[in-house]
Amino acid sequence: MKSIIPAAGLGTRFLPATKCSPKELLPVLNKPVIQYVVEEAMEPEGVDGVVIVNSHEKPQIEQYFAEDAEFESMLRSRGKDDLANAVHEAGALPVSFVYQDDPKGLGHAVYCAKDQMDGDPFFVLLGDYFVPDRKMCVNMASVSKAHNNASVIAVAPVPADQVSRYGIIAGECVEALEGTNAQGEEEGAVWKVTGLVEKPAPEDAPSHLFIVGRYLLSPRIMDLLATQGTGAGGEIQLTDAMERLLEEEEMYALVVDPDQGCDTGTPAAWAATNARMALADPSQVEAFKEALGKDVKVG
Repeated sequence: MKSIIPAAGLGTRFLPATKCSPKELLPVLNKPVIQYVVEEAMEPEGVDGVVIVNSHEKPQIEQYFAEDAEFESMLRSRGKDDLANAVHEAGALPVSFVYQDDPKGLGHAVYCAKDQMDGDPFFVLLGDYFVPDRKMCVNMASVSKAHNNASVIAVAPVPADQVSRYGIIAGECVEALEGTNAQGEEEGAVWKVTGLVEKPAPEDAPSHLFIVGRYLLSPRIMDLLATQGTGAGGEIQLTDAMERLLEEEEMYALVVDPDQGCDTGTPAAWAATNARMALADPSQVEAFKEALGKDVKVG
């Protein structure tokens, strides 16, 4: 079983920084964003590899995940074994690459990895968002197992006046936690999905649950993507193929806490994620507070 991470985008929100360095390699503390995502993608039982959908214009990502025995040896010769071990760990991750040199949307990016999937279900993890405790995909796999290995997506509640910014699910709550709200929008609730609505008007929204960027998908989705026409923005949309999948198979959604993950999709979100991770790391927190200076209050 594999996980797919689309990473072929230009990273335009971070220009000019991303002119020479892919946004996926921007660091959060001492690791690039994409390494956190890869490590999260490997967490569910049965996942034995990660396929990164890359562009030939971004060879730096492949260089990062390549083994570099000479560099490791140099570090060890200088007594920097901890750093050598960290470099080795990145190079030893089971990562392979396919290419999307002509960006045609998320659905097309996922389809580029078709030959690597071996006809099995697979995860898709968007590369500008990671979950530090790595449990979201694990929990999605548990929901899938409980529902005959159906496809599962992660969703989170959004205020009613913001639904027009997101893809929203339609459906019904089939599993809610005792003593929680009747809408089933609390963390841990499970919905049976009946539809996917892209950026609905508030009065037309079938729920207040938006797709977070974590998918566990049936292999049938690859067959549907092969014939999927263009949709919003003139691109091949994954959600369009998922709507077609709903005509043939059941799909479920797991409600998650949106604050469970860390967003790095904009410069502000990336900076905030660095701060959040530093404050949560006992080895970094005091140095981080000191670096902020006396005039900045933390906590």
